Amino acid sequence: MIGALFPLAKPLLHRLDAETAHNLTLRGLAALPPRRPPADDARLSVEALGRRFPNPVGLAAGFDKGAEVPDALLGLGFGFVEVGGVVPKAQPGNPRPRVFRLAQDQAVINRFGLNSEGLEVVRGRLAARQGRPGRVGVNIGANKDSTNRLADYVTCTRALAPLVDFVTVNVSSPNTPGLRDLQGEAFLDELLARVVEARDTTHPASAILLKIAPDITLDALDAMTATALRRGVQGLVVSNTTIARPGTLREASLARETGGLSGRPLFAAATRLLAETYLRVGGKLPLVGVGGIDSAEAAWTKIRAGASLLQLYSSLVYAGPGLIPKIKVGLVERMKAEGMPQLAPVVGRDAAALAKLPG
Repeated sequence: MIGALFPLAKPLLHRLDAETAHNLTLRGLAALPPRRPPADDARLSVEALGRRFPNPVGLAAGFDKGAEVPDALLGLGFGFVEVGGVVPKAQPGNPRPRVFRLAQDQAVINRFGLNSEGLEVVRGRLAARQGRPGRVGVNIGANKDSTNRLADYVTCTRALAPLVDFVTVNVSSPNTPGLRDLQGEAFLDELLARVVEARDTTHPASAILLKIAPDITLDALDAMTATALRRGVQGLVVSNTTIARPGTLREASLARETGGLSGRPLFAAATRLLAETYLRVGGKLPLVGVGGIDSAEAAWTKIRAGASLLQLYSSLVYAGPGLIPKIKVGLVERMKAEGMPQLAPVVGRDAAALAKLPG
């Protein structure tokens, strides 16, 4: 029903600025009556991060920053939802306007700057949903004005790990000054060591994931994957938004806005990085493929490149929630066509070829 209504609501929403439309969408989801997630085809089930996911299609961080509506989102058919990013102290983020639709490119640029209601608010909401079904993770970061960013990640991990299935360490947002510096080998090694220790002392069952940027070099990827493996991270999220601006963008004026670019133009670069990451970690770590997923074909390509799980966000701006069942149906059709009883045999099978695709 919600998917069917989106084509009617879309023209109205897109007349509003993007952030106002997003906030109205959150309010609408909050007003929905509770509903259980629809049953999924058993062939879509995925075993990863020590858990069973009913399907691989997840919602990326950034949509539900404050953990206001995770259960409503699960009710739309997502296999899992990642809330956040969350930082210890409430912060407003960057001034508005800070998010822009590039409609001709099916893309979004945002420079939110990790706006957050703060750790205590989010922890209260996640605690209130304990015992409900559905896989939920949380994305954590550091306050913009923090004097000890490593401590910020530790604080968030200790508080939130007992309440979620996984914690994603976000060192790759382009909108917090200096945050991507934490992707450097020495910083990252200490950061992951301390986050894993914090998780181990509070809730060892929660998985730790690391989210990386699509703009890193292959040498940096070598170092990051080695560090993640050495420090016992359970998975990698590939990738965040990009600061690059592909020459193919049609919305030339909006493309000049600063911030992270997401959506269809990110697909090729993010998928190449995903494939390169898979070639480095193989079956040692599950990968979450993010960036430009707007169809079943795109989702299938991410899985072939190495993703065990998927996340999308920007494509919902243009396609609405009806995209979720379309992707799941399309994946099942591909599996039927190839005689695959599960997705696992497809994961990474074409990583070597996809890593060589031109931009």
